Amino acid sequence: MEAVKPHGLKTDLYELTMAQVYLQKGKTDKAVFSLYVRKLPEERNFLVSGGVERLVNQLGEFRFSKELLKFLKSLNLFKDWFLDWLEEFEFNGNIYAIPDGRIIFEEEPIVQVEADLPTAQILETFIINILHLETVLNSKAGRIYAAAKGKILVDFGYRRALGFEAGNIASKSALICGWNATSNVEAGYLYGLPLSGTMAHSYIMVFGEEEAFKEFYKTYPQKAIYLIDTYDVIKGAKLTVKLAKEGYKPIGVRIDSGDIPTLVREVRKLLNRYGLSDIKIIVSGGVDEYKIHQWGPLPIDGYGVGTKFSTSADRPYLDMAYKLVEYGGKPTFKLSEGKKTYPFKKQVFRFYNPNGRMDYDFVTFYGKQAEGEPLIVEVVKEGKPVKDLGNWKQARERFLSDFEKLPERLKGVQKEHYEVQIDARLEPERFI
Repeated sequence: MEAVKPHGLKTDLYELTMAQVYLQKGKTDKAVFSLYVRKLPEERNFLVSGGVERLVNQLGEFRFSKELLKFLKSLNLFKDWFLDWLEEFEFNGNIYAIPDGRIIFEEEPIVQVEADLPTAQILETFIINILHLETVLNSKAGRIYAAAKGKILVDFGYRRALGFEAGNIASKSALICGWNATSNVEAGYLYGLPLSGTMAHSYIMVFGEEEAFKEFYKTYPQKAIYLIDTYDVIKGAKLTVKLAKEGYKPIGVRIDSGDIPTLVREVRKLLNRYGLSDIKIIVSGGVDEYKIHQWGPLPIDGYGVGTKFSTSADRPYLDMAYKLVEYGGKPTFKLSEGKKTYPFKKQVFRFYNPNGRMDYDFVTFYGKQAEGEPLIVEVVKEGKPVKDLGNWKQARERFLSDFEKLPERLKGVQKEHYEVQIDARLEPERFI
């Protein structure tokens, strides 16, 4: 047991204090908790599920080592018998989930946990943290992919991500959601992501533009992209033309600052004039889906997208909740204003119009039959994985398949609505 990397303290204190009381009072019947997003924010027309694969892979690591138990004992809150229970803690329940990469909407359970009440309760913070981060980043990446309309996208966000783990997950999210590559070397190593990069302004300053471009081309002739805005973009573009004629032709140029609309038009015109229409123009620096949408008609071939993606700057959080929906076979729910919950374990069915586009989703009881496509699958049974979710490549396939079926109106940056119907038999007022 000590060889397992322990994650047991990745929780909030009240999860443990509640669990102790549950056990003390014999509240150990089967419970179902549902994790979902209550409402889509104004800045999102759709979400992209994320974190399920990581949750399944790390669930066995949610354990309590002797060192962790010693710390908990020092808090003078927990009885020895409860610490003994924690020492033997192991998830033996079931998990039902919408796999990573699926396009989803509000009130749709991304994960549902079925286990004895203390066990399911203790996992709340652990599960929300994993699912929230990846769903936030997947959703931002998917939105940027929609705005780019097939243009090249490279993740540049590692350096300003909110920590290295978040940066690695952001890079994976980018590739899940259709992007072309990342500059993040560690993510390339961890997940097998394609890597891409250009050069920095400091490199230009050390050599001077002409020597910098030449030396880079000599070393990386198949991948050279010249950064042309260190001093003067148009002069940098003219230097690119000169070097291309001398045999130092790059695959692209990058512009990281300035009046982008004016500059890219002038650079494209200049390159085309000298028969260099195949040299791509890449834009970076403060890029997000709003700028990509604004620059859509411009002759830009691709974007390096960094900080505003890796921090999900316009919407860094979702109203994600993990709520008890069933205990001891009976419905549980909230009636709080704005936070009403629907009882019981659920299934989501997706219905398509005759053109193959998503029409609406229908949330109903798990196990019910419907003509639509069921989104939720069992991924863990009695503590063991039963569904091979694949890696980011399989998640990417799921995303791209769903994206093709997404209504065009939902791919823009303006707010649009998608209908999610809730089975009337789930209305909590029926169970009062």
